[in-house]
This record gives sequence, structure tokens and C-alpha cells, in this order.
Amino acid sequence: MFRLSCNGKPLDLSVPAVMGILNITPDSFFDGGRYFSVADQLRQVEIMLGQGAKIIDIGAVSTRPGAAEVCQTGELERILPSLKAIRHSFPSAILSVDTFRPLVARASVENGADMINDIYGGRFEQGGMLDVIASLGVPYIIMHMKGDPHNMQANPTYSDILAEITYFFEKQIAGAKAKGIQDIIIDPGFGFGKTIEHNYRLLSGLETLQSLNTPVLAGLSRKSMIYKALGSGPEDALTGTIVLQTVALMKGALIMRAHDVKEAVEAVRLLETLKKSSL
Repeated sequence: MFRLSCNGKPLDLSVPAVMGILNITPDSFFDGGRYFSVADQLRQVEIMLGQGAKIIDIGAVSTRPGAAEVCQTGELERILPSLKAIRHSFPSAILSVDTFRPLVARASVENGADMINDIYGGRFEQGGMLDVIASLGVPYIIMHMKGDPHNMQANPTYSDILAEITYFFEKQIAGAKAKGIQDIIIDPGFGFGKTIEHNYRLLSGLETLQSLNTPVLAGLSRKSMIYKALGSGPEDALTGTIVLQTVALMKGALIMRAHDVKEAVEAVRLLETLKKSSL
């Protein structure tokens, strides 16, 4: 069992938690532009918390392939007003900021964030993020991505995807702990530098990551590994999302990053009910 301290707010993962996604971007692959005003963002956060989200993950930069670049100043101009408003309206909520820039991470925590979600997993700017997180004392989500958002889908190759990802996390976790970071979450990065086949191989063997003794986050929500396999689009991928989230939960994932919080929370509840009935 894992219990994390998020700026003094406890996060108990004895039961899996749902992380609600709040993209404040105009171009994210599923919900870009829906929550661009602060008023819309506050309404959506209220809905997700009411549906049972334990964490709200706020992202100001789209990392989908082909997304427009946003400079550091632009990211700060987006994230800080929204973060301050959300923190003021929901003082007890656990807020995560999705950023790979150390300066943005520091400013975010200083303005109300409780956790940092880093798609580069500490690789950006020669690992400067690790020093920042260590100084802030907040939980750190280390994601695996092959390459960067601009080239990650340009023919990614692995000799053994599970072995390579496990090695990556062993190295990054050791580096984070050496800096003094205590609370670490790992995200295998479904869809980031991986083909559809890679993604399903990763999901099939997801339980192997439990050997790292670190909570596993699964970000599967409405991703192309679902809708491309079904010949549809992200708007039609809710059923597939819940199916794969359920698989991930059964294989030990403890945090579900989700656009559709209500459905993810229900999946967690049903699996917990099933678990209790088998004891």
C-alpha cells in the first residue's frame, strides 16, 4: 500500500485513485478548447471532483504529435491564472500540473500545485527537474517516452519493450531518490513513442512494473491505441477506454488518468467489490 503526501494533503492508494484530466489548451487531441476560460475550467473541476476524482491534472501544453509549440512564457501565462483560481475555489483538492519545464514546475507549486506530472521523466534540461522537485518536496510522476513529442511516433523500435521501460524506470527512480525525492509515481506512457502493438504488449505485461515498488499510473483515456484498433475516433472511444482501464487496474495500476471520471470511478468501485467478494 502507498500513502503519498501532496503538499500536506494525504493521498491514500490502498484503493486506486482517479486523476481527472483538465486540458486548458486549444489543441489537445480530445478536449482541446473545451476548457479555455477560467469559468469553464472551474465548472469542469467541480464536476470531476463531484464524480470522485482524487487528483486533478492540469495541462497547459498539448503533447500530441504535431501540436504547436508553446514557449515557457506562454505556458506560464496559461497555467498560473487557472491554477490560482482552481486552488482558491477548491482548497482541499489535490492538484497536479502536467509540465516538463523545471521553472514552470516551481512556479506551479509556489502557486498551489501539489504534484508534478513530467512526460520527460526528468530528461528535459539535463535533469534540472529532479533538483526542483527535490527542493519542493512534492510527489513526482515520471513518465516514459521514447524521443520527444515531435519525433516520438517516427518508427519507434524496442527489442523488448517491458525490459527497456523497466530499465528506464530503475535508472530514473534511482536518480530521483539520490536527489532526495521521496514520493514517486511511474507512468509507462501509453502512446508516447510506441506503436499500437507496443502499447498492447505493454498493457499485457503491466504487472511486471510492480517489481519497482512504486505506484503505477495508467493514462489510457481515449487514446489512439483504442480508437485506431476499433476503426473509430477519440469521441467514440469511451467503451474501449473503460475496458482497457479495467485491465490496467487488474494488473496493478493504482492511478487512472481519465477524461471520463464518472466511468473510471465506477470501474474502480466494481473491481474493489469483486476483490472483497473473493476474500
